[in-house]
Amino acid sequence: MVGFPLLLVPLAVYNIIAFLMPGVSFTDPLIRLTLPSGEQWQITLSDMLLAAGVLLLLLEVIKGARPGAKYLTDHLLSLIVFGAAAAEFVLWPKFGNSTYCLLTLLALVDFISGVALRTRRRAVVAPAAPAPNVGKSQPAAPQP
Repeated sequence: MVGFPLLLVPLAVYNIIAFLMPGVSFTDPLIRLTLPSGEQWQITLSDMLLAAGVLLLLLEVIKGARPGAKYLTDHLLSLIVFGAAAAEFVLWPKFGNSTYCLLTLLALVDFISGVALRTRRRAVVAPAAPAPNVGKSQPAAPQP
C-alpha cells in the first residue's frame, strides 16, 4: 500500500475554498473564544488550516520513522506535493499569501525530514577500534 501524503489535505482544502467558494474569506473569524484573562481570541480559517497542517506534519514524520516504511514512494509523493504547492504559490494570485506560503513550507519540511530520516537510518556504525595498551610494557621477543 502506497503512503498517502497527509499534507495534501490542508492544501486541497485551501484549493477547494479558493476556487469553488470565492465568497469565503480566510481572514474572517470563525470562532471567538474568551480566554481566562478576559481576552477574546479570534480563530480564522487560516489559523485552522495551519494548525491542521502542523498536526498532519507531525503524523507524517511519525509515519516516516516507522520501520518498514516505503521510503521511495513516500519521499516522491512528498516532493510532488511540495512542488505543486510551490508552483501554486508562485503562479496563482489567489495563493500568494502568508497562509499558503506556510503550508508550502510545511510540505518542504515534510520532504526534508523524510530524506533526513532515511539518511540517518542508512548510516552504518563502524565497530570501535581496540584501544592500544598504553603504559603496559610489551614482552620483548626472545633473541636467538
